Amino acid sequence: MEKKKDFTYRGKNIEELKKLEVREFAKHIKSRARRAVLRNFQSIEQFLARAKEKIQKNKQIKTHLRDLVVVPEMIGMKINVYNGHNFIPVEISGEMLGHRLGEFSLTRGKVKHGSAGIGATKGSKHKAKK
Repeated sequence: MEKKKDFTYRGKNIEELKKLEVREFAKHIKSRARRAVLRNFQSIEQFLARAKEKIQKNKQIKTHLRDLVVVPEMIGMKINVYNGHNFIPVEISGEMLGHRLGEFSLTRGKVKHGSAGIGATKGSKHKAKK
């Protein structure tokens, strides 16, 4: 039987990462996300504070902040991210660390093509229109 490996991020497990402050965690992520975190760490901390209040009141966490970088304190939260049309529920997991919330709430739906209409092809041009 295979033993399931515990999740680690850059050699640290989730408990160690959750103990880090937002700016300390920034040292462990890639450069573009690090830059975003270091510039906007106040907004990330404000979001976390509001989210914790809402969790205590058993309310949904809804946000329009698609550019927010996922930090370890968010792991396990269920955040509804706005995609321009409605709120998409996103469960934050360890693999999402360093990515932005908007990456998990797609703005463009999958296109489902139906059959061609009358006149769309040369063969259907001469069919009777009802």
